[in-house]
Amino acid sequence: MTRTAVSKRLVFHVGGYDPITPYAGAQRRFIREIARFQTAWSVKASIGGLHDGADQTKWSVTTSGPDWQVEVDYRLVRWDDVIETFSRRTIFWRIPLGIIAFLDFVVSGALWAYLRTNWHYAGFFLYPFVMFGILALVSFLVGMFAVKTSGSILVGMIATVLVLAALLLGPWRWLHLGALFDDWIFSREYVRGGNSILEQRLDRLAAEIVAAASDCDADEVLVIGHSLGAVLAVDLLDRALTLDPALGTRQTAVTFLTIGSSVLKIGVHNGAGRFRAAVARVARSRGIFWGDYQARVDIMNFYNIDPMAWMALPPENGPVIRLVEIGRMLEHATYRRIRLRFYRLHCQFVSGNDKRASYDYFMLTCGPVSARSQTLAPDGAVSMIGEDGALVGSPASSGEPLAEPAWRTGPR
Repeated sequence: MTRTAVSKRLVFHVGGYDPITPYAGAQRRFIREIARFQTAWSVKASIGGLHDGADQTKWSVTTSGPDWQVEVDYRLVRWDDVIETFSRRTIFWRIPLGIIAFLDFVVSGALWAYLRTNWHYAGFFLYPFVMFGILALVSFLVGMFAVKTSGSILVGMIATVLVLAALLLGPWRWLHLGALFDDWIFSREYVRGGNSILEQRLDRLAAEIVAAASDCDADEVLVIGHSLGAVLAVDLLDRALTLDPALGTRQTAVTFLTIGSSVLKIGVHNGAGRFRAAVARVARSRGIFWGDYQARVDIMNFYNIDPMAWMALPPENGPVIRLVEIGRMLEHATYRRIRLRFYRLHCQFVSGNDKRASYDYFMLTCGPVSARSQTLAPDGAVSMIGEDGALVGSPASSGEPLAEPAWRTGPR
């Protein structure tokens, strides 16, 4: 196996259903986390100014070591406006729509598939609806108690409404049930008919990817999807392949990475035939390399699972699956502090590491070796970067293969 040096990279990052990632806040988080990357890998990084548009937020990144420099055009695909549309709905709309989404994913067989593939993910699915059921049950029991003590059904009904309203003002917000309901409401809408705003946006971005892969000076076009963003990234690449079936086979290589992926969240729904067809087209594309990173402790992804098999798609065309140990990426004290904060663990896929590890978001997006080569290597970039941050072996110009250490050659 050879590994390829990269001096310029174009990155399209599609984030998950994250209601707290608009505009400059995303860049601030990026700057904070890349500082950890610099310390862990003994490299330097500088961030350019933010350019915000309707479809994407852009900034430049320059990283360097003793014998290399990489320029990155980093583009965060925007869909915070779509998320805000869901969050602006009144709670009286969100609750019934959420219950409909819950029933849809149960009747469609998705819940049963979650239980068979990863019961932790089934727990993630059930959590907001079970917690809402508990809130409703508490309100009902208080109302029944009021009826019993007052002898008035009217008093009981008023007590039930007041208690439920108090619970929706307090625990509903503290437990983040609104955002979780919205996540499943959006997912059902995506399966059943799509979102017109996203459809048009993905079409425009697909045209950009095709143009970039055909005529740009980047050594690698990297499309990376985190969480539910992995689903949208599949959709995005499928649209790009519709425009150019030979995408990635001519000038610039295209690498596709799904990290902490929710592909099966949608893919096992009986009504998601359109999406499964898109996955199949992306998987069998000769010009797109697909790597899928999965973590054991992240309950919001599917661990040690072949997504193609569970969607009844040809497994020979599937992604290269890499298993991530988050505990080995962080200092022990840091890991202990976040190990029960499930959303924070899920976000480690897009955060900086304390230690060098086979998976490192910033090495994949901003490092001097192609994301494809890092994904294929058993230890990622660990053996490719020296203690001083230099490339191991003789420096290579952009696009040249670097000699692989002998102990790592051979089949993957």
